[in-house]
Amino acid sequence: MPSSFFSRFMCQTVALMLTSTVSLMSQQPQSKPDESTNASAALMQINNAMEGLAAKVSPAVVQILVTGYGPLGEENRTQTALIVRQHAVGSGVIVDSTGYIMTNAHVVEGAQRIRVALPLPTDNGRSVAAGRRRIFDARLVGTHKETDLALLKIDETDLPTLVLLAQQRPRVGQLVFAIGSPEGLQNSVTMGVVSAVARQADPEKPITYIQTDAPINPGNSGGPLVDMNGSVLGINTFILSQGGGSEGLGFAIPARIVDFVYNSLRKYGHVHRTEIGAVAQEITPTLADGLQLAQHWGVIVADVKPDSPAAAAGLQIQDIVLTADDRRIETLPQLSSALYLHRLDQVLKLEVLRGDQKKTLYIPAIEHRDQMDQLFDAADPQKNLVPRLGILAIDLTADLILPDTGLQTGDIIHSVNTTPIASMDALRAAVSTLKTGSPVVIQVERTDGLTYLSFEME
Repeated sequence: MPSSFFSRFMCQTVALMLTSTVSLMSQQPQSKPDESTNASAALMQINNAMEGLAAKVSPAVVQILVTGYGPLGEENRTQTALIVRQHAVGSGVIVDSTGYIMTNAHVVEGAQRIRVALPLPTDNGRSVAAGRRRIFDARLVGTHKETDLALLKIDETDLPTLVLLAQQRPRVGQLVFAIGSPEGLQNSVTMGVVSAVARQADPEKPITYIQTDAPINPGNSGGPLVDMNGSVLGINTFILSQGGGSEGLGFAIPARIVDFVYNSLRKYGHVHRTEIGAVAQEITPTLADGLQLAQHWGVIVADVKPDSPAAAAGLQIQDIVLTADDRRIETLPQLSSALYLHRLDQVLKLEVLRGDQKKTLYIPAIEHRDQMDQLFDAADPQKNLVPRLGILAIDLTADLILPDTGLQTGDIIHSVNTTPIASMDALRAAVSTLKTGSPVVIQVERTDGLTYLSFEME
């Protein structure tokens, strides 16, 4: 093929491609200047809102500096452990302008000294010297291991605070921000969404958590999870991770629980729980089949203590709890949470299903006093003060010794499925009628009351 023909062919092809491209471009819809401007303005508003949120929340988030003692590394069990001075860093949120700070109990566990570093001052966005930080010694007011919360106090006033209770409950998909000191990096802000609002991470514990994919790492513990208004939705407490870093599975203690524990720790130094004198447990399909219940899910009353408010109000064993204070109850953690949040000066409204009938009961709530209360009540600040040690001490007398119930030799069987058991013959007869694979629900009495055991016959 002659070179001149090749050149003409290439020029014609290029010209045709250019013509086609121009034609296609002319057919594409062109974005209107107004649409582009509106999009830029919307993005700028979102950016400004996030900057304003960080500026609003960060001053009330502190760094917790903990000093203690512990073993150096993983030592061989046959060797003597080397105990060294250790340092740990966590986060906290100022909940009262007079110096009250909430954090996680595990952050301050075993601490010999606790210090609080207030946020670094800002200088138009530029970094400032770390020496400008204000650091205070903190006093541990109280801890509550069941919820993994602790209350600290520093001697300072007029501090910025965060609102513990948001105006609205958290919602799945809601935009949230985690603020804290991951790996000691103070006032780090990460963004994510609410993945679940009532996640029970441990089946053995009744507390539920807010799950989020906002990056949370070691050091974030005790810091707040906030919404776009800067209200605290929860306190970040732990992550699920294979490698130790954030994998999008972070968990925060709901703010309503944090607020309840905060007020109780501040008033008493420990948490006073609300109770009604009844024991409940979650319904399983096997338990429902064995007791011939109307539904295969929910929460059933396993025991009602004699002379308790629940007994006086008419609550009965095998009642299925439907609502508590008009909150729907389908799991044991939901009932536990309702009791945590119920005020002692109000009557608990409980709706139950008894057989095929719904009943509404009004039960006066009582305060479960901590076993340490009787020791505190017996102490006289004037007579029992030991100034050199800074403590109150009392003589331990027989009436102050806490009871030791120990272990029983065996459970007392009250019924098998729906058959009452009053003797060994009755027990043998009830069991003899059960076939392999049949549901078995045994009601037993233990030191802490009645409970159900459910399984399938083998």
